[in-house]
Amino acid sequence: MTPSTQQVSQLLMAWREGDSGAFDRLMPMVYEELRRLAHRYMRRVPAGQTLQTTALVHEAYLRLAGHGDVDWQSRVHFFAVCAQVMRSLLVDRARSRHAIKRGGGLHQVELNDEMMKSPSQDEQLLVLDEALERLAAIDPRKARIVEMRYFGGMSVEETAQVLNVSAITIKREWSKARAWLYREMQQTER
Repeated sequence: MTPSTQQVSQLLMAWREGDSGAFDRLMPMVYEELRRLAHRYMRRVPAGQTLQTTALVHEAYLRLAGHGDVDWQSRVHFFAVCAQVMRSLLVDRARSRHAIKRGGGLHQVELNDEMMKSPSQDEQLLVLDEALERLAAIDPRKARIVEMRYFGGMSVEETAQVLNVSAITIKREWSKARAWLYREMQQTER
């Protein structure tokens, strides 16, 4: 049975007000939806991730447990924050794996041309993350839209609700943000 928006919102408010048990009651209610969110995330990240959907949900749970002081606005806001946490976790893992791959304190070895022809999946995720960070520096709202729509799988209407703007604004800025990111990532790969 899917919990009502009102039930989730009430638990979020109780959690924000210091009821630590509210978080424990909230998580079983939203667990399946978090798994769907994580699954959408995992579908969008490049192949080669060793993290499974359930593990991503559990790691997000651990990070969220310390965020009771967030001014939760709604159920949709909660899932937008969850999407942001999941993206952060995946990028952190990619950075870590990329650092290990690039040496991580080991002796440097010369690579041949065949090994250098295409960037790894981790590198692609890092390029996307860096481009998204650059976008956030010049237009934070567009970056949030990308995060919620692309990574979080949120609808135009849900994104509009979280950002308190019209659906038309989301569609227009989503289109502009995608074009900007595409150009930025193409320049990075050259």
